[in-house]
Amino acid sequence: MDPARAAALQVALGQEPSIVAGSELPPFFHQLYFWTPQMPGDLGRDGHPRLAPGGLIPDLGLPRRMWAGGRLRFDQTLRAGLDAEKRSVLESQSTKTGRTGPLGFVTLLHEIWQQGARCLSEWHDLVYRKDPDPAAPPPQPPEVREDAQVTRQVSFSSTLLFRYSALTFNGHRIHYDLDYARDVEGYGGLVVHGPLLAQQLMLLAQELMGPLAEFSFRATAPLMHFEAATLCCSGQDLWVRAPDGRQCMIAQAQPGPVG
Repeated sequence: MDPARAAALQVALGQEPSIVAGSELPPFFHQLYFWTPQMPGDLGRDGHPRLAPGGLIPDLGLPRRMWAGGRLRFDQTLRAGLDAEKRSVLESQSTKTGRTGPLGFVTLLHEIWQQGARCLSEWHDLVYRKDPDPAAPPPQPPEVREDAQVTRQVSFSSTLLFRYSALTFNGHRIHYDLDYARDVEGYGGLVVHGPLLAQQLMLLAQELMGPLAEFSFRATAPLMHFEAATLCCSGQDLWVRAPDGRQCMIAQAQPGPVG
C-alpha cells in the first residue's frame, strides 16, 4: 500500500502530508488501492467498467450507477508500505420499483487482509437506475436535522473532484465531465463523490471520537461541486448539510479499540 498515494490524498484534502511507510492509514484510505484498470473498449458510457457476464457485479439492465452507502467494520489498522489483499464477493442483489421507476440494488462485501489478519470488512451498496425523464419533477431531498453539536465547513472544487477520481481510479464521468453530468444524467453540476463525503465524515468522527470500530453511511441527495457543505455531528450521528438545507448524507460512527 504505497504511502505516496495516501500522502497525496492528504494534500488533496488540504492536510499536511504525514503518511510514510509504516504509518497507520486513516479510515477509508483503502479506497486509494486495489485498482482494476480496464481497457478503453471495456468501459461503459459513464466511464465505469462495462458490466460483463460472469463478472462480480450483475448487469440489471439499468444504466445509471450510484454508490448509495455502505458499512465498515475496522478490526485492525491498515499500515502504509505493506502488502495487502482484497477479497470481494457479491453478497446480494435485488430489484424493485420506486417513485422514479425500476431500481437495482447490489451489495458487495470486501475484506482487506494484511500480514495474515483481516483488518477491514466493508459492505458496499450500489444502486442502479434508468435515465432521468426530463419531464418528471425532481425528487424532493430530505430536510436536514438542526441539532448539530459540532459543525465543520468544507468545499469541493472541480480540482478536488478530479484529484479524488484520479487517486481512486474512478472513471465515473459525473465527477469530471460537466456536459455528461448535466445533459445525460440530469445533474445540476459535477457530482461530489459519495465516498469523498463519507471520507470527510469519517475523518471528523475519528477526530472527535478516536479510533473507529464501525462506520455506516447512506447518501440521500447529491451535492454539486459548486456547493459548500457543512459536516455535522451530534453524539455518534453525523450528516452532510447542503447550503439550501437539504440532507446529502447520513452516517453513524461507533468508536472502539482498533489497533
